[in-house]
Amino acid sequence: MARPREFDVEVALGRAMELFWSKGYESTSLDDLCEATRLSRSSFYATFGSKRSVFLKSIERYVGQRNPQIAAVLEEPVPICEGFAALARQLIDQIVSGPGRRGCFLGNCAAELSRSDHAGQARVRQGMESTTATFREALVRAKRRGELPRSTDAEALARFLTAGFQGLRLVGKVNPDRAVLSDIASTMLRCLEQRSETGRRGVKL
Repeated sequence: MARPREFDVEVALGRAMELFWSKGYESTSLDDLCEATRLSRSSFYATFGSKRSVFLKSIERYVGQRNPQIAAVLEEPVPICEGFAALARQLIDQIVSGPGRRGCFLGNCAAELSRSDHAGQARVRQGMESTTATFREALVRAKRRGELPRSTDAEALARFLTAGFQGLRLVGKVNPDRAVLSDIASTMLRCLEQRSETGRRGVKL
């Protein structure tokens, strides 16, 4: 009979993800991963197979955790402008306080992975498309509530906001100044205010 594992695989995967997020894929060694996950090499190989496989699983884990958090903010019973402003405030708070200065894990991976790494690039692209889908669903709901014109292209607007939030996190890595970040976010969110009757008074960050 197989011996039961004496550790939580999800906990070990979470530690691996945090390590990749802090150090990057190339700079993370197998010894680093074993130390972070508190696994021997044999247990690590038996559980995850390789550094490569645990990295790809880490991307999936990040998306699986982050997107429900984004969706929860955008599902609050407030106008769409306020929902995205709350998301921006949350992100800026994380950057200014320190934890958010690592940037977006997906964005970091996109910057580090080579063009020839098709599997890695595909995983990152799927993650960003998942975020875009979450944004799009919120925008479609806002259209149904009459907050946005029927002519609003929810898909294009969702892609724009995905790029905007990625850019905000990138700037925050090197310039965690609240005033600067708030100005960037306010300018970005004007695309919603200009379309929305409920947003024409402006939203505060």
